[in-house]
Amino acid sequence: MFLAASIAIFVLYFLNVALGAFASSSFLGDVGEMLVLFTASILFVVAIIKREADEGKRKSAD
Repeated sequence: MFLAASIAIFVLYFLNVALGAFASSSFLGDVGEMLVLFTASILFVVAIIKREADEGKRKSAD
């Protein structure tokens, strides 16, 4: 769930950057871009930590 949310938010960031580069009509400002990229990064880290915790539980059960 966290990984899917991270990907979705990163796609939003990528679309904003692509629109700004090719059409000169980005919909987020500098601060908005920073917050969107920060949120995507945090969600990605949470997804990785959760996956590592699940893997640790699986190894300890064996």
